[in-house]
Amino acid sequence: MPETIITTRNFSFYYAETKALANVNIDIKKNEVTAFIGPSGCGKSTFLRSLNRMNDIIPGISVEGDVLVMGENIYDKRVDVVDLRRKVGLVFQKSNPFPKSIFENVAYGLKIGGMKNKAELSDRVETSLRQAALWDEVQDRLHKSAMELSGGQQQRLCIARTLAVEPEIILMDEPASALDPISTQKIEDLIFKLKENYTIIIVTHNMQQASRVSDITAFFYLGELVEVDSTMKMFTNPGNKRTEDYITGRFG
Repeated sequence: MPETIITTRNFSFYYAETKALANVNIDIKKNEVTAFIGPSGCGKSTFLRSLNRMNDIIPGISVEGDVLVMGENIYDKRVDVVDLRRKVGLVFQKSNPFPKSIFENVAYGLKIGGMKNKAELSDRVETSLRQAALWDEVQDRLHKSAMELSGGQQQRLCIARTLAVEPEIILMDEPASALDPISTQKIEDLIFKLKENYTIIIVTHNMQQASRVSDITAFFYLGELVEVDSTMKMFTNPGNKRTEDYITGRFG
């Protein structure tokens, strides 16, 4: 049985007075891909960003309940949020490379963390680009601007940048929604490979994508976690009528 790496207990999230998530309870297992599905505005991205406190940058938010990551309550006052975000990386919906070279994009977090040795930096950049299935395409132009890459390459570069600081968990917020089908397939293949070494949580609107890449699927609706189960069961025999209606396209 895989070990649990994230646990939430009665977790609620507020934007000022608005309750965006209500009493979410979930256990997320190590080295599995968990997909969050549900209609727009149902709370799935809010919940994803709560798992590395990326929502903290929004004024007026508040939370109730517990989020344990590797046994530590991440909303404890003593938690180092920078360290948390190193352990729990986030890949955004729209690729957001820095206006720097390909090399500098991947090395950025390492340099911020104090890595100065050039050979060590080069090794880590190459390893991260290989993990992100991008090395063969960019190895001859590492010092060219990342902005010259295609959309799909930029997204894989952002994944490499996340991998470089050696996280335990990777959060992906609709990582392929802006990409063409070929680039989408590369991202999906990549997710499949990465779960050997990482725990991955992906928000997706794409039912087929959730069924292809995830081990576990969680269905959110109106701020509530309606159902969570193995992806196979969720897509063939969901336990809740609302889940079934959403998956079969009757609403949402």
